[in-house]
Amino acid sequence: MGCTVSLVERMDLLALADFNLVARHGGFGRAARATGRPKATLSRRVAELEGSLGLRLLERGTRILTLTEEGRALHARSGALLTELEEVAAGIAAGGRNPRGRLRISAPLLFSQTAMGRLAAGFAGRFPEVRLEVTTEDRAVDMVEEGYDLVIRVNPDPDDSLVGRIFLRDRLVVVASPGLDRGVDGAAVPAVLRGGSDPVSAWTVTGPTGRVRIAVDPVLHLSSLIMVRDAVRAGAGAACLPVSLVGRDLAAGTLVHWGDADGPEIALWALYPSRRLLSARVSAFLDHLKAAFPLGTPEELATFIGS
Repeated sequence: MGCTVSLVERMDLLALADFNLVARHGGFGRAARATGRPKATLSRRVAELEGSLGLRLLERGTRILTLTEEGRALHARSGALLTELEEVAAGIAAGGRNPRGRLRISAPLLFSQTAMGRLAAGFAGRFPEVRLEVTTEDRAVDMVEEGYDLVIRVNPDPDDSLVGRIFLRDRLVVVASPGLDRGVDGAAVPAVLRGGSDPVSAWTVTGPTGRVRIAVDPVLHLSSLIMVRDAVRAGAGAACLPVSLVGRDLAAGTLVHWGDADGPEIALWALYPSRRLLSARVSAFLDHLKAAFPLGTPEELATFIGS
């Protein structure tokens, strides 16, 4: 009576690890030089893995080596798992000491520019055995395919493959310099807008007298909110900005509050793949965020940015 053997059962973990070494370094020679392993051994192991799977994982040219589509998929999926296995083994051998290994995080532009540098420095000081890498981008990255352990996103779309928590909340306010005339009888006020945003003809805000509509005349379009804030400070016009970015200006009187802008709440999420065990390094960074922002309020972030 025959039996069926799964692909997982046919895979040799050592061969899989050697394949990932070759894929990560971009060739047998580079992997051999980086690890001290014989090039012939690496080549043999990868060939055995291809044979066991019945798949071609590498295209071997005279000068360059490239991954096949199947090879790219296997490297993307298995590389992170092998790293986790190594960390688990190292953690058991070390008796559960401090988190260690590489921690890759993707964070949005504004949060990175205003807060991530100090957060990263504080985390590195607390956990010197973790190698933290932070990239800044507002797009929705593919965590598994691109090898991220944690992503920070603003109001992310629902994703069944990710879990996480809100660690900060913010809200939008319309602000201007004290010398800017708010306008009367529906006259448009000069406005500084973020470039690339939807066209705006008016803001609806809630202030001491209730909800009012403020017509706007866009005089500047700038690509970052920090640039928008600086232009408003210089008196170029009014703008709709997060409280966290202008909170200290409002407290100091260098900007004035025209009202809270209508719109959804701004929530910053820390997300990670739900199909993986939460690693010690990710848990440590989540705790670090909680310690930095225990209340998670806009004013708390404004204080952190300004301190």
